[in-house]
Amino acid sequence: MAKKLDFIFDFASPNAYMAAMVIPGILERTGATLNVIPCLLGGLFKATGNQAPFTAFGGIKGKMDYEMLESRRFVARHGLTKFRMNPHFPINTLLIMRTFVAAGLEGVGERYMQVVLKAMWEDGQNMGDPEVVAKVLEGAGLDAAALMARAQSDEAKGILMSNTTAAADRGAFGIPTFFVGDEIFFGKERLGQVEEELAG
Repeated sequence: MAKKLDFIFDFASPNAYMAAMVIPGILERTGATLNVIPCLLGGLFKATGNQAPFTAFGGIKGKMDYEMLESRRFVARHGLTKFRMNPHFPINTLLIMRTFVAAGLEGVGERYMQVVLKAMWEDGQNMGDPEVVAKVLEGAGLDAAALMARAQSDEAKGILMSNTTAAADRGAFGIPTFFVGDEIFFGKERLGQVEEELAG
């Protein structure tokens, strides 16, 4: 039976974009299946007392420079030539995460994820602006009005909230986090370990 990779995900993280671009190759090599779990990064931080790296490590000499170096190495190694740091970063992703849940309920979650990842981390769109979000979705052939309306439903809001709480209860404290069964892996740099676990 194929193993399942749970991906604790929020569009807010550039590292989540990078991981999302690399995961398809891992699935192909291991035969595993992917289960993307929409969660709010801010909610995880609040639940666990964690902070964004720029806040937590900004005052540590060399720390953020090294984080940037690691990201450049990852981008180069995996040929992520389309990646661009979003000029509007950090973006409040509550709207697009609720809409991601709505897209899943409407059966277009995978397509929605691809479209919004591209808009956020390749095209530099301000995906915290509802008008920009609607334009991006419509341009990709998705029903922006229907998705954004369903995003405001108690169902979509509740799923996102419960996903975030469940992820924290499971041990997640940031994004990207991965689970293979009960094994937890944090950060894009752990994808090699994730692949070993899936292949084992």
